[in-house]
This record gives sequence, C-alpha cells and structure tokens, in this order.
Amino acid sequence: MVKTAVWLLCSIAALAAPRQTLDIYFIDVEGGQATLIVTPEGESMLVDAGWPGFGGRDSDRIVKTARRAGLNKIDYMLVTHYHLDHVGGVPELAAKFPLVTFVDHGDNTEANPATEKLAAAYYPVRAKGKHLVVKPGDKIPLRGADVTVVCARGQVIEKPLAGAGAPNPLCSAAERKKDDPSENARSIGFLLKFGKFSFANLGDITWNTELSLVCPTNKLGTVDVYLTTHHGLDSSGPPPLVHALAPRVAIMNNGAKKGGSPAAWKIIHDSPRLKGFWQLHYALGAGPEHNTAETYIANMTAEDCGYGLHLAARQDGSFVITNERTGYQETY
Repeated sequence: MVKTAVWLLCSIAALAAPRQTLDIYFIDVEGGQATLIVTPEGESMLVDAGWPGFGGRDSDRIVKTARRAGLNKIDYMLVTHYHLDHVGGVPELAAKFPLVTFVDHGDNTEANPATEKLAAAYYPVRAKGKHLVVKPGDKIPLRGADVTVVCARGQVIEKPLAGAGAPNPLCSAAERKKDDPSENARSIGFLLKFGKFSFANLGDITWNTELSLVCPTNKLGTVDVYLTTHHGLDSSGPPPLVHALAPRVAIMNNGAKKGGSPAAWKIIHDSPRLKGFWQLHYALGAGPEHNTAETYIANMTAEDCGYGLHLAARQDGSFVITNERTGYQETY
C-alpha cells in the first residue's frame, strides 16, 4: 500500500512537472502561415490558421499539433492580416478547437471583394471570443514569454527595443520599392523573447515597411531565429533587414510552389551569422542551388504530406529544431 501511494505521488509529480522549454511548431499549411507557440506555463498563441477548404486540411493539422502539444484550447489566435492563407482558416479551426482571445490590427483595410469576404467570415467568429487590437509597441500578454508588437496596420515602433538602436550601414545603399497598399504591408509582426532566446515573426510585411524597422537605425537588434518574411518572396526580405537581424537560424514557411524565390533565398543564405537554414518545403521552381540541404527540409515533394518543424528553446538561448519528416535534430 505504501509503495502504491509513493508510486502515485511520483506519477502525479511527473505529470505536474512544468515544461522546461518554449516550443514553436511550424505547421505545414502549404505556403500560408500557422505557427503555434507554447510557453513553459502552458499558454499558447497561434499565428494565423492557413487556408480554408481542402477538406479541412489545415485546421486538422493545427488541431493535431495542438493536441500533441498537450493543449485543450488556444489562448491567443493572432491574425497577422486579412489574406486567404492567414485568416482564411480561422472559421474552420474555431469550429473544431476552442480559441479564447483573437488578436488583430483592427478591421480589414484592403478594399477588394475577396479580402472583404474573408473579413466578413472572420468577424462573427471573433465576436464569440475576447478581442485584442494591437499597435506597434504593445505587448501580447502571453504568459511565460515577452511578445512585443513591432509593426501593425502599416505602422512600426517609434523607438528601438531594449538593446537595439545601432546605426545600420546597409541602409545607405537600400533601394525602396513601390509602396504596397495591400494587407500584406499592414501585417502584425512581433519579436518574442524567452530568457536569452529571441524569435522574429514579421508576417507578410513588405519591403518598404521592413526598411522602416531597421533604417537608419536597427530598431529590432539581432535575433536567434527569423521566420522569413512573406514566405521567402522577393517582395519582402531586403538585405538591410535580414542582415541587421543576423539570425543564427532562418525558417522559411514556403510551399512547394509558393515563396522560396531565389533572390530572397540568397539574401537569407548570405546573412552574416546564419548557422542553419530550414524550409517547410522544397521550392520546386528554385532548383537545388536555391534550396537548403534535404536534411533541413520538412517536405520534399509537392504532395500534401504535412510534415512540420518543431523548435524547443531554453532560457539560456539554446534551442533544438526537429524535422518531423525524418526525426533529424540539430542543436544551436
């Protein structure tokens, strides 16, 4: 009887043991975004929900990942912007899994029928939960991590983050592109810190907005992990931003036929501090010279295999990335 009681106490203690890592799951939604963050306290934030349709493909993948992470709800559903591969999957997901607080930049700003239809489908879902509108400089109250909004609705932070603010020598040669009036440029972007670990996710913001974050001074500083902006399309990811962030690792949430453009890939590949470059998909149109090694690619074919990447970070700044297709891990 005593042995049984001791065993039960040990089992309960093991079950109650706190998480030791902050976990980030880069879920394959075929060229959209669905990034699930789970803190050691068990709070969660999902960044976008992929596409609607396809037989519930993306919502099913998100639910499967959330349950594997031990979740029974998602505390914060962050919608970066009102495009099909980001907000489109929210209504389907909400019908399958509890979403508590919806975070966005306010209502849609893009006047075209397709985007307005997406927003109209999202608003009633949002109304069923809590709602948090954020602007640059705001904190998203995700317990167990520090999450600062650095851009939203076309605006960026006015002052550098702590430890940032150095002049950016790459700005003098930077060329601007035509201003982007779409919701891409109005994406929510944030920088997450967990102890010494840092992660930048800038949604789909485009070239000129990115330059305003790092020119003439770098308001963001350097990061450990950078989710490539806008799926690795060359309308985003200018050298003054990517090289100023100087990530140790870059992760590209591209699809087989979306994102991963050779020009954007090379800028990331040539970033001065880069130690690892991971992709959710092999970019079919880019050729082997503009794809990373197979070891670091979650999906090698155009078929909807749905393999993701899993990052587990510790307070000391170290982290491990696992390729769900092969089980291969690398520690940084």
